[in-house]
Amino acid sequence: MPGPRVRVLVTGDELVRTGRPGPGRVRDALGPLLPPLIDGLGGETTDVRHVPDHPARSLATAIHTTSDTDVTVVTGSTSVGATDQLRVLLAESGARWIVDTVACRPGHPQLLAQLPNGHWILGLPGNPYAALTAAHTLLAPLLAGLTGRPLPALPRIPLAGDIRTAPGRTRLLPVTWDGATARPVGGHRPAFLHGAALADALAAVPPHWSAGDPVPLILLS
Repeated sequence: MPGPRVRVLVTGDELVRTGRPGPGRVRDALGPLLPPLIDGLGGETTDVRHVPDHPARSLATAIHTTSDTDVTVVTGSTSVGATDQLRVLLAESGARWIVDTVACRPGHPQLLAQLPNGHWILGLPGNPYAALTAAHTLLAPLLAGLTGRPLPALPRIPLAGDIRTAPGRTRLLPVTWDGATARPVGGHRPAFLHGAALADALAAVPPHWSAGDPVPLILLS
């Protein structure tokens, strides 16, 4: 049975898709990353479109022309900066809010809403690692729910290492797992994917965690 049809809108005037980025520009990491991730989570990626920040209505036009899909994933534009348009657009469209930010780090400005016509809009942060964590914690449950699949139980594994917790937020850290103990890997700043590339799972570390306490693991493969 085909999975939910998902379209990806990658926002940001600073993104380049080919060649070496010039001053003030960065390579688009999410355009290549998201389609195989979506397909692996049970969705069917229909296309990836790059949407500029200017003119201001470009994102609105792109979202309202996705009637052949079930879900639109928007990267970037989820915070409250001058070029972050998604929240205003959803309010103007009369969307029903399901998730409006999550108390986690990274990935705090993720969101989920449903348009009056039933179409789902899922907003991911623009930083690649933050977007990856939000895809696993928000997009994965949405796709499972749309197909009637139960989510797998998360193993709880002792976590070793010197880890700084985040007051009031759950930290999502890339870790290796040898079957008995999870250990953090470096390179997990919001904009970097190095740690995730080396990891077996994401560890959800609560604010009250102490060294050696078990934590839930979101497996990456």
